[in-house]
Amino acid sequence: MQDSIKVTTRRELLGAIAGAGIASVIRIEPSRATPASMKAAIRSVVGEAPVKKGKVHIDVPPLVENGNTVSLTIEVDSPMTPKDHVKAIHVFNELNPQPNVIGAHIGPRAGRAKISTRFRLADTQTVVAIAEMSDGSFWSASADVVVTLAACLEQL
Repeated sequence: MQDSIKVTTRRELLGAIAGAGIASVIRIEPSRATPASMKAAIRSVVGEAPVKKGKVHIDVPPLVENGNTVSLTIEVDSPMTPKDHVKAIHVFNELNPQPNVIGAHIGPRAGRAKISTRFRLADTQTVVAIAEMSDGSFWSASADVVVTLAACLEQL
């Protein structure tokens, strides 16, 4: 019997099928972020720069009945001038299939450093928002969200 190939993403599945042929046995496992993978994703954005708490405000419900659509608004205290503005806002989570939720690049012409979206939450977890400022500093805030009906996970 042939060895199985571990696949966690659609791209890996397509690559495995193309490279090994349909006859291969492919084991598909759902991927899941961890607090450690969230920290690694944050480090990939900020590098070795320190991340300070403050300036960032997260508006997310503390308790959601259904994790399939959770409203999220991030606002950063900034004058949004050419010399002092927010360059990007990044949002991370610790238990969804991927730790990166969104990375929005903005500039002084945006007028306000604010983004709003809806996203899925796989389970009760912490959401972290990081703002990259024009001076190279990083600011953050976090929020805990309790989810009563999880999303992003296969229900068997």
